[in-house]
Amino acid sequence: MKLATGAGYWSAGPPADAAAKIVRAEELGYDSFWTAEAYGSDAFTPLAWWGSSTRSIKLATGIAQMSARTPTATAMAAITLDHLSGGRFILGLGASGPQVVEGWYGQPYPRPLARTREYVEIIRRVVAREAPVTFDGDFYQLPFPGGTGLGKALKPTVHPIRNRIPIYLAAEGPRNVALAAEICDGWLPLFMSPHADDHYREALAAGFERGGGSEDFEVVCPVTVLPTETTGEDDMNRAADAMRPMLALYMGGMGAKGANFHHDVFVRMGYGEVADRVQDLYLAGHKQEAAAAIPLELVSQVSLVGTPEKIRDDLAAWEESVVTTLMVSGPAEVLPLMAELCL
Repeated sequence: MKLATGAGYWSAGPPADAAAKIVRAEELGYDSFWTAEAYGSDAFTPLAWWGSSTRSIKLATGIAQMSARTPTATAMAAITLDHLSGGRFILGLGASGPQVVEGWYGQPYPRPLARTREYVEIIRRVVAREAPVTFDGDFYQLPFPGGTGLGKALKPTVHPIRNRIPIYLAAEGPRNVALAAEICDGWLPLFMSPHADDHYREALAAGFERGGGSEDFEVVCPVTVLPTETTGEDDMNRAADAMRPMLALYMGGMGAKGANFHHDVFVRMGYGEVADRVQDLYLAGHKQEAAAAIPLELVSQVSLVGTPEKIRDDLAAWEESVVTTLMVSGPAEVLPLMAELCL
């Protein structure tokens, strides 16, 4: 099992510990470091800034939102960062959701899987640099078939350091997970439980069958680690309280009712009644009550909670799952603890 970590979303400003964190992660043998974006900071700039102090750890966007940039602009950023890092860049992509795509970026959201397929294909062609890039899709056309009529097929002036940069796709629904296996080099789940491994293996297998499969396919799963002194119920619940507000936000507030993909993940895990109650409370403005409605059992399904000994025991289920890398977050002591347990 490989390890990763990252800086996550910014709040009012950059996280104060990110520069030291990436250096420490590299020293401990972590495989990759990931940066996020939503509708605040972007994912590429911090990665270049903090990554400049490293030499070996892979640098990855987790995730760059497709609606934020044209496919060629994303390919340019990927080629640039891959050069600057000496071939260490991983392009993590995601479709986001309709509230952000249409509300923030002013782009249409329908048919995200078909749009993703075209987006990834254009990036592949740009990075391969085999010929001037042309594309005639339902969502993207190169050159643009209108305007002045002077559009010209181009290929990048920069020669990519690699003719194939790894692309990992963020996905939660089974069709999107299958798409990641079909056209990408890795999958970025969210709120995955290793005990739902069979469901994800089936989705990945369907994608591998269409795309030919990949022995090097990576699954990089975010996991919050919440250490405790004992496994007593009080200690466990106090630790879980650090996770509950985030789960409530995603389960209840990240998307409209009936159009929240995160909510659907917990329904598939068997927590439909909990997810519905949390969503109702959250959308009614009762955020604290929504968080309190999340049971310890659910928190333990998607995170690592407990003493170091319990965490070591719980890691066995993750090691047997499709996950190849745990992207860990939590208190400062989590980085060395997980390095000791896994590496």
